Amino acid sequence: MASSCFLTASIAQTSAVNVVTTAVPFLRINPDARGGGMGDVGIATAPDANAAFWNLAKTPFNKTSNAISASYSPWLKDLGVNDVYLASLTGYHKLDEQQAISGSIRYFSLGSIQFTDFAGNPLGQGKPKEFGLDLGYSRKLSDYLSIGVAFRFINSSLLSGDYGGVTYKAGRSVAVDASIFYNGLDNNGQGLSWGAALTNMGSKIGYTNDSRNKDFIPANLGLGIAYTNVFDPDNKITFALDINKLLVPAAPNPTYNASVDSANLANYRTMSVFSSYGKSFADGSNQLKTLQASLGIEYAYTSQFMLRAGYYFEDATRGNRKYFTVGVGLKYNAVGINFSYLVPGGNGITRNPLSNTLRLGMIFDLDKAE
Repeated sequence: MASSCFLTASIAQTSAVNVVTTAVPFLRINPDARGGGMGDVGIATAPDANAAFWNLAKTPFNKTSNAISASYSPWLKDLGVNDVYLASLTGYHKLDEQQAISGSIRYFSLGSIQFTDFAGNPLGQGKPKEFGLDLGYSRKLSDYLSIGVAFRFINSSLLSGDYGGVTYKAGRSVAVDASIFYNGLDNNGQGLSWGAALTNMGSKIGYTNDSRNKDFIPANLGLGIAYTNVFDPDNKITFALDINKLLVPAAPNPTYNASVDSANLANYRTMSVFSSYGKSFADGSNQLKTLQASLGIEYAYTSQFMLRAGYYFEDATRGNRKYFTVGVGLKYNAVGINFSYLVPGGNGITRNPLSNTLRLGMIFDLDKAE
């Protein structure tokens, strides 16, 4: 499996495309339907029960003491896939006005897959699945600033059994998130906020007993800023921007010299996790092209009805994901419902496989429920 990841990157690079591949990429799919309607933005937006998926440090600034959120998103529906989905459950409890604890789980089902060997001979069917389980703690440092840290257990069960003389097993890893948030909103809810989050900072993951055949997980640095303007007690609008950079270096470019490429590959595969973070900034790539940008807007009426829109951009040499999103939100008493939709883009072979992606989320304010 690890070798297939490298092969994908190497072939891509011969076409001047330098897509970085990692294990457990589902950890970079945010399940929150609110942020999904805003172009996948959420590092510095106003906090809610889904803060753990964007920036855990936002949690102490929630107005309620307890809340939970559940979400569901069919995945790759535009390709005619019906059994692939991402589901999540998260919640928090404020210990007091200064600190909070939280927990969440993300579950990604890859549906039923027919496995074959290199000759195309069937090897049986499987149902790969992955999940990440988080426990977090966040605390205010002042009336405006807070920090958060989360510990994550990752399980990736893609294939098990003996195939081609290799024994495959579920891959496991542990990771840490660390984040900071500045809440610049005044008593009316107007102002500028910003945040930063380091996510998935953890060990490599392997699917065999070969310690040399492990893959990086999608460590990421995210920076966000959001500004909210309040027109009157019933109307306000928020503009938000997130910039993300994957802290994983690109695989070495092939030289087509067998001994050189073999040595380069060995060095890449044995690179330590800490070295990889620095190498991601010095792997020969144009660093501006390694950034992904999300721009979102949200209009709220009486904090009960929300309209959202956004745009996501990724450079063509890094995956070429570009799409518009729209979303709506409704809140009544203790229940909030959020819905987002990824607008179809492209035609034929250039059609975005994420077109028509839907996300549905529900937030339950347990304080009001009581």
